[in-house]
Amino acid sequence: MLPYFEKKFGNASEIHSWGTEAKVAIEEARRNVAKALAAGEKEVIFTSCATESINLSHKGLIEGIVKGERLGKPHIITTQIEHKAVIETCKHLEKLGRAEVTYLPVDKDGLVSVSAVEKAIRAETVLVSVMFVNNEVGTIEPIEEIGRLIKKINQLRITNSQLPIYFHTDATQAIGYLDCDVNKLGVDLLSLTGHKIYAPKGVGALYVRRGTPIARQQDGGGQEFGLRAGTENVPYIVGLGEAIRIVKSQITNHKSQITRLRNKLIEGVLQIPGTKLTGHPTKRAPHIASFIIEGVEGEALLLLLNEYGIAASTGSACTTGDLQPSHVLTAMGYKPQESHGSLRFSLGKDTTEEEIDYVLEVLPKIIEKLRGMAPRI
Repeated sequence: MLPYFEKKFGNASEIHSWGTEAKVAIEEARRNVAKALAAGEKEVIFTSCATESINLSHKGLIEGIVKGERLGKPHIITTQIEHKAVIETCKHLEKLGRAEVTYLPVDKDGLVSVSAVEKAIRAETVLVSVMFVNNEVGTIEPIEEIGRLIKKINQLRITNSQLPIYFHTDATQAIGYLDCDVNKLGVDLLSLTGHKIYAPKGVGALYVRRGTPIARQQDGGGQEFGLRAGTENVPYIVGLGEAIRIVKSQITNHKSQITRLRNKLIEGVLQIPGTKLTGHPTKRAPHIASFIIEGVEGEALLLLLNEYGIAASTGSACTTGDLQPSHVLTAMGYKPQESHGSLRFSLGKDTTEEEIDYVLEVLPKIIEKLRGMAPRI
């Protein structure tokens, strides 16, 4: 990234040599992202983050569908445990009267049922949006199975000259650990962000399958194939391209190591009385370990862990500081008082066994201290 901050400072939209140099760098990054997704290079749109990608995906699709090709108001199917970027975008479309939305429930492990998706589909359904990995509890959703279902339904729709259903997945928490081949998954739209794979914060991408009707949401120039106007953030795009190349080349080693450390952390935390694992016990991403700690407040846990140099979260990072119970845990059937005791650890490529040992040494003492301070009623 460094040369593109100073020495190679050309605008990729200009045709002079400095602009061409920047354009070449962007296209190399695009090839890296496309290769990681098994997608075409022209199917990758660079954005500022996954949230922007989701807004472009959902709002752009609804706006991009020709009115004469549909019956009634467009219908979207999503789940109750999606990231706020999906939920709030869907609510926005509902508020404007542009779409009707079905928010599917999940089971106690955070899994959505494929049969529930099938039952929710109706003639007006144009978009199904289900996250690949839940960001709070780490549950892996049945994306391939949903993709096969939608493909089967679309074959019938094409025969009947109906508008197809488009399938989106938020792969933000999956891209560094799971196979995100868009053809195997059967998705038409896939959103991701850079900072989850060690690229800088402030860059992301949206995969748009060729032929998917998307109307741009940011007007101006013709950058990103006309779908995302604005001068490109060259160094950050270069960073995302290089990060995804490195992560994908090392995914097997990282996954096995992080899974082993995560399992050790889970086993150790569950030795503490009054703790329970949240999310699916086996269908979960390698890097997320989330718990309910009975008798303590999550915010107090975070503050004391921070004093020991340990970073964790309660609920999702985007809602930390919000005293409302986690919408994910609520959808999974947890009571508000349980949700307030939620604790999530995220592991990464640099996490060591010594750090896991340190957490398991410190955490029981903190929990005991906080339980001792809790008022007796």
